[in-house]
Amino acid sequence: MPLIKEWNPGNYGLAAIWEVTEPESFFTESTGMVSDIKHEKRRLERLAGRHLLKHLQEDFPLHGIAPDVHDKPRIDADKYFFSISHSWPYVAVMVDPEDEAGIDIQTWHRNILGIQHKFLNDEEQEMFENDEQLVTLAWCAKEAAYKWLGRRGVDFIEHMPITYFNKKNLSMTIYARGRAIPMMVSVFGEITEHYACAYVTGAEEWAIY
Repeated sequence: MPLIKEWNPGNYGLAAIWEVTEPESFFTESTGMVSDIKHEKRRLERLAGRHLLKHLQEDFPLHGIAPDVHDKPRIDADKYFFSISHSWPYVAVMVDPEDEAGIDIQTWHRNILGIQHKFLNDEEQEMFENDEQLVTLAWCAKEAAYKWLGRRGVDFIEHMPITYFNKKNLSMTIYARGRAIPMMVSVFGEITEHYACAYVTGAEEWAIY
């Protein structure tokens, strides 16, 4: 069973990372679901994400997942908040019964430094030292915060600047301005040989009157 790791982010969260090595039948049997996605890897990623939701929360209502008005996946009455990310062959999932969830995983991309200006401002690029792994982690952090925020029309540079980064423990703070009241979003990350992953651990309102 390729469960890479499992941990508890925030106060009540559950999270895990899975490496997909099983045949599709493993996931269809474990979830009771099939997918009509034509691309095999995308289909496996989707099913593996559902499998991991059930692994973390046995009573998770997989068939009740539907997008809200901002296209954020939800279930009825928000019994659980959740976030799914995949970067082949890895899938990361976070589930929380109390708070919005946000997680992102990304395998190494050789062109990440060439496109960092699209999601990091000049100060942020300095902060992450033009380092391929750190820049990838910064992308994951903003993606995780974006999923947590769950709002359309968010620009990663204008609305989600990273205001603090601790290189020793890979923690960050993102000043998220996608809601009526801005939020300071706390994000933690990890870097491994194969991928970077970041997840939201909490947030607090940060309005200036």
